Amino acid sequence: MKNRIWSLVIGVSLGLLPNGVIFGSGQIPAKKQEKPIAIVGTTIHPVTSPIIEGGTILFDNGKIVALGTNIQIPAGTDVIDAAGKHVYPGLISADTYIGLTEIGAVRASNDRNETGRINPNVKAGVAFNPESELIPVARANGITMIVTSPAGGLISGTSAMMLMDGWTWEDMTLKAPTALLVNWPGMYIAKGEREEEQRKNRDASLKEIADAFNDARAYQTAKKAEGQQSIPYHNVDVRWEAMLPVLEGKVPVMVRASDVQQIQAAVAWAAREKMRLIILGGDDSWRVTELLKTNNVAVIIDGVYNLPGRRFDAYDSRYTLPAKLHNAGIQFAIASGDEAAHERSLPYHAAYAAAYGLPKEEALKAVTLYPAQIFGVADKVGSLEVGKDATLIVTTGDPLEIMSNVEMEFIQGRRIDLTSRHTMLYEKYKEKYRRTKGQ
Repeated sequence: MKNRIWSLVIGVSLGLLPNGVIFGSGQIPAKKQEKPIAIVGTTIHPVTSPIIEGGTILFDNGKIVALGTNIQIPAGTDVIDAAGKHVYPGLISADTYIGLTEIGAVRASNDRNETGRINPNVKAGVAFNPESELIPVARANGITMIVTSPAGGLISGTSAMMLMDGWTWEDMTLKAPTALLVNWPGMYIAKGEREEEQRKNRDASLKEIADAFNDARAYQTAKKAEGQQSIPYHNVDVRWEAMLPVLEGKVPVMVRASDVQQIQAAVAWAAREKMRLIILGGDDSWRVTELLKTNNVAVIIDGVYNLPGRRFDAYDSRYTLPAKLHNAGIQFAIASGDEAAHERSLPYHAAYAAAYGLPKEEALKAVTLYPAQIFGVADKVGSLEVGKDATLIVTTGDPLEIMSNVEMEFIQGRRIDLTSRHTMLYEKYKEKYRRTKGQ
């Protein structure tokens, strides 16, 4: 909150944020669904079952009640004719920092990095800013949920899956925590004069991570022993308390690792610690697919249309990464890897993957069903099925195609206002052009 207040003060004083832009466009969150809604005459893409042509999807109290071609519509239902349109599950960004940043050049508006190197107690969901201008921009392109993550240090804190509409961070939290973020140190030692120093820094970082988990396990043991004869009360330590769900196997560890050595080291470490592992980044994950498959490790690909990691890599090494993981049977999801302001481009990362060998239906799942499965919310979102949340988008075509538009959006049955700063500027200058032509 302190950062948000200072962001406004600094922005206004510098003339960067007229009308308090940092606090959002003033959009009012959608009302809770008040009566059944049926979208009729449309093409439904459930993701987990065949496409339904000329179908109807009915939802009430925020949940999908029925979908198909012969659906009984109750009296009093709000019927939306979507002939020629398509209905898809809402898109999910598997890694971003929307809600934790606003303007990169304004330091006070960036709340993603904490000081210190071991911060497991940092909670991205609690720090989330519901008023961010970046939220309406991203959701206008079909992104209905995001996994927002802290950064910095070695152990950054926990991520949270947030809905893209609501009054407060509590309203917007779908699940928290979703993972504990660990930034794995670089394992490669470059040849040269500083080899020993590089090795020393690497080993020190690895020891810091190991010591943190050892301390957390010792804390876990001490807390479990409380109440036994002659065992004193152990003071609460918020850092180790935050790690208990991870040690108990309830929350996975998401390790940022890109090259082969990092991935191999992280997998070996997670196996020793008996923790569920998710690799974030994973540039070289296609080189160690057997290792990942054996250890049941999922991969979050942070950006598809990125440059190769090495000079000798093929130009399309990132474009083809999703297809390689799919062919190897590795569970994966696609994130944009972009700055938060560019998160709206998420579907086009999946489109690039489809253009370079990933089956089109798999590309769609990589930004809907698969992130929901990886983060344990597939019982609620990620596909269109009876009983799941009515979190969906109505489009003019395939949402992975840049020419398609999102015309309607629902989050847990609430119809979302798709106005954003972008659409307001579009209308503003369209009017300017109209007036100019009128003269």
